[in-house]
Amino acid sequence: MIIPNTDSSGKIVQRISDTFGKLQKNDYPAMPAGTGCRSLVQRFYALQAERVEAYRLFEEGHEAYLRTAPHYDFQRYRQLVHEITLAFSGISKELIEMKERLHEECERPDLSEHIEKLQEKERHKLELTAKLQLAKQNVVDHPEDESGPELVQELRQKIIKTVEAISEILQDFKYDSEELA
Repeated sequence: MIIPNTDSSGKIVQRISDTFGKLQKNDYPAMPAGTGCRSLVQRFYALQAERVEAYRLFEEGHEAYLRTAPHYDFQRYRQLVHEITLAFSGISKELIEMKERLHEECERPDLSEHIEKLQEKERHKLELTAKLQLAKQNVVDHPEDESGPELVQELRQKIIKTVEAISEILQDFKYDSEELA
């Protein structure tokens, strides 16, 4: 992975592309049919780490985009969103497959249910993140609007609560999968 100076949103897009390129549409690695339950659990944690990194890069990229105001570099930001979307899509596809395999092959509907709940919360977090980014841009574009910073703070609090819910699900998954790890 290339780790250049993050002052440019273009460099951040390149880091995302390098980091998550393997997860693009048709290139994300399918789990072999014989993958054991322990390997599925280990892969689950790796995917969660990739998702955390994608969020971090998404936030860095958005901050770089905001620094280009008032003449936003929308082309690079659009590329960033595209790359992040591909990364999240690849992660989600693999987790959906994993959820089914944990239920069917490993006979662990409890772990499958945790993944389903996690996916729902992650989807909600992504929606909140997009709303937060729009709210932050609105604050930059309309500093006279006093409601802008309040909305940003409200959305941050919602994201914090969602992350706490995600952490609880991850803790439950860890507890329920201990004998596999």
